[in-house]
Amino acid sequence: MNTSNQAESPAYLNPDLPIETRVNDLIARMTTDEKISQMTSATTGIPRLGIPAYNYWNEALHGVARAGRATVFPQAIGMAATWDVALIRRIASAIGDEARAKHHEAMRRFGNSTISRGLTFWSPNINIFRDPRWGRGQETWGEDPCLTGETGAAFVRGLQGDHPRYLRASACAKHYAVHSGPEKDRHVFDAKVSQHDLVDTYLPAFKKLVTEAKVEAVMGAYNRVNGEPACASQALLVDVLRGQWGFKGHVVSDCGALSDIHTGHKLTRDAAESAALALKAGCDIACGATYDKLGDALARGLIEEADIDRALARTLATRFKLGMFDPPELVPYASIPMSVVNSPEHRALALQAAGESIVLLKNKDNILPIGDKTGSIVVTGPTAANTEVLLGNYYGLSDHLTTIVEGIVGRVPESMAIEYRPGCTLDAPNRNDMDWTYDIVGGADITIACVGLSPFLESEEGDAILSVENGDRSQLGLPATQVAFVKRLVKSGAKVVLVVTGGSPVDLSELAELAQAVLFVWYPGQEGGDAVADVLFGQRAPSGKLPLTFPKSAEQLPPFDDYSMAGRTYRYATAEPLYPFGFGLSTTTFSYSNLTLDKDSLQAGEGLTCRFTLTNMGAIAADEVAQCYITCPNVSGLAPLHSLASFQRVRLQPGESRMVKFALTPVMLSVVDGNGRLKQEPGEYRVSIGGCSPGARGLALGAPQPVTATFRV
Repeated sequence: MNTSNQAESPAYLNPDLPIETRVNDLIARMTTDEKISQMTSATTGIPRLGIPAYNYWNEALHGVARAGRATVFPQAIGMAATWDVALIRRIASAIGDEARAKHHEAMRRFGNSTISRGLTFWSPNINIFRDPRWGRGQETWGEDPCLTGETGAAFVRGLQGDHPRYLRASACAKHYAVHSGPEKDRHVFDAKVSQHDLVDTYLPAFKKLVTEAKVEAVMGAYNRVNGEPACASQALLVDVLRGQWGFKGHVVSDCGALSDIHTGHKLTRDAAESAALALKAGCDIACGATYDKLGDALARGLIEEADIDRALARTLATRFKLGMFDPPELVPYASIPMSVVNSPEHRALALQAAGESIVLLKNKDNILPIGDKTGSIVVTGPTAANTEVLLGNYYGLSDHLTTIVEGIVGRVPESMAIEYRPGCTLDAPNRNDMDWTYDIVGGADITIACVGLSPFLESEEGDAILSVENGDRSQLGLPATQVAFVKRLVKSGAKVVLVVTGGSPVDLSELAELAQAVLFVWYPGQEGGDAVADVLFGQRAPSGKLPLTFPKSAEQLPPFDDYSMAGRTYRYATAEPLYPFGFGLSTTTFSYSNLTLDKDSLQAGEGLTCRFTLTNMGAIAADEVAQCYITCPNVSGLAPLHSLASFQRVRLQPGESRMVKFALTPVMLSVVDGNGRLKQEPGEYRVSIGGCSPGARGLALGAPQPVTATFRV
């Protein structure tokens, strides 16, 4: 843009001016009706100002979603199981590049950006997966505030990029806050939560994304929190988000959440009152129609035009940061070509992520990896040839979907015989009493039984078409038909390796006893079949770790609608789990030794450095996720049993040893009191570093012996 043109152009089109100046200039040129037209997620164009229509609603949990072809990465809970922060950032960067390419192609072809074609993505979902029955838990990063914060922040940084002036895309931390089911009650539910649990569990990941990762947007939840609607909460939006944390971005409502204020929560009389309540609390844009009543609210004196201007300034600032009002040649991301979409490089990244996410739960007599001496295998089960279990929910589409059976066939040596039989359906008994599957498994060396959950059984309220709980589950076991199927395989003489899909914990206690090996593979994305085959046949050593606890049954859980953390997650549950948080075996052996602390006594407000030696004792190269847990003095009676403070994924060659360091900050060594304040309690602290959360169950299942040390404050 030359100087003469800049002089003739309005200030909002001058890229040399500060964004605040440009935004204020644009708002000053709008009529009230034009302003209101920009306050819902589906904005209309303003031709006289050169503003095209734009839709803020876009999804990218594990790839650009609902916008046609894209690379489909593992579902978020699977990415969490990698515990690989650097990889997650690379994945989000790839997603952002694909989003840019698709957005600019849409603008070139159609001149505007409709739903799922924009650059404002309502991802990641950083709600704490506090109850394994929640169908949307697959969208999260697990049950732990530390793991969720680190992985969620990496996703935000990758998606938004690190350019000093422009965002690659806009990320959104959702659903703020205290939101994790039940799905059927989300439009009317009041999540009652203590200040301790709020600050200790539900808010830390949101705080990290806001204050450290600088997430551009935050989405309010459907439910109430302690009586206030989350999208119109003085406590959450005004006092905490913008007050304590200094959030400068924009807030968007979940879709239809503002109408819930009067139709579900019954807190206001009509849409105009709901719109006014949310707008004045700091909800800047509505997904849904409620903000189309802002004109009525203005006429009735419920709001002032300054309230509209304040909210509009925040959302427009995001669009300016995305370069939407600047010449494309000034925006570095505007030239990303469509060839990046589902490119070989991105498919390789999806394969790596799927491979790193796979969790080995059992490996009796080292049956895995499958070696060349195996003469024949049978692949069977309802998820073996199923593409739905690759996708999870909120997915894009790819022409490179590799099912589990396809991946296995691609890895089987020419000398190895292989057969495939479906065996059983996902959740209903076979109608035909005759099934030839059982006639062949007894003669095979190994039977790979692919079972598990599907997004048909667990997901959001309208997607899980086989769920009677609006997407949630009432029990944690597999459907009865699958359990009976595996039992009959074993009775028929099969040596079973279970490959289990799912986005949440599954009670495998009975089947794991019958199986020789168990792999939990989540919803692994488009390269899932190849990733599973890589682990089965030894091209990759399994290294995934559980990002949440697998209880033995639903009977171990508190009531689903109880938001107290007592008895929940590895941090507060005392019941012995089936598989503990952080657990995952390898096909090599790791040892932890020589833990040293740089201090054995701290003053309040001081941090601590831990060093230890990690050794690969086996004969193959592999990754280990070293995990550091802190047990604090329980002076107040509110401290967790132990909490994850830090972690590192470390790759070691056979026989290699490496010294690893964890730097623990004062915040990591603090507990939350009953008033929601962080403090370092006086007394003895315990540091435990190993390949699993502390406890006897992990050791009994084969986790390496941790190293421990104590210090005092």
